Amino acid sequence: MTLEALAKQGHPSVYDSLAASIGPKIREIRKEFIKESFSGFQYVDHRLESVAIIHGIEFINDSKSSNLNATWFALETISKPIVWIVGGVERDNDYGIIRNLVRCHVKAIICLGLDNHRIHEAFDELKIPMTDRITMEDAVQTAYSISSKGDTVLLSPACASFDLFKNYEERGFAFRNAVKNL
Repeated sequence: MTLEALAKQGHPSVYDSLAASIGPKIREIRKEFIKESFSGFQYVDHRLESVAIIHGIEFINDSKSSNLNATWFALETISKPIVWIVGGVERDNDYGIIRNLVRCHVKAIICLGLDNHRIHEAFDELKIPMTDRITMEDAVQTAYSISSKGDTVLLSPACASFDLFKNYEERGFAFRNAVKNL
């Protein structure tokens, strides 16, 4: 099966598909059935969920990415320039592990949360435009206003949601609503 035949694209999906294919292969399930199953997979809510494409700008809800590993996969998966919405309740993140991905893929950073000083400390030296917002509506509107056709606005917070939202689902729904209100 070619990588292009996977319904879900990107490195995380390839890893997931490889892992998921081991069981059926051991049970000697036909390759054609496995291929058919993988070509129909869809993303789950709040995990690399494409919300809309507006004037050539794609909006992706990755609110479930409340840690750096999940955000690393999101940043690695997207090949277009990214306007990244990040922030929330810190978990002693070592942003150094994603610094190179941010340098290579991110064109602007929107910090969403009550305390974003560690995000600024981690990425200020990269000279990527960065701004702070306290509401999802402001974050999405700002991201939209600085994006260009072909860009991706990515909500992938790398942090817990508890400063502004009760959980990652509420944060994801707020992102969806803000995008729909553009």
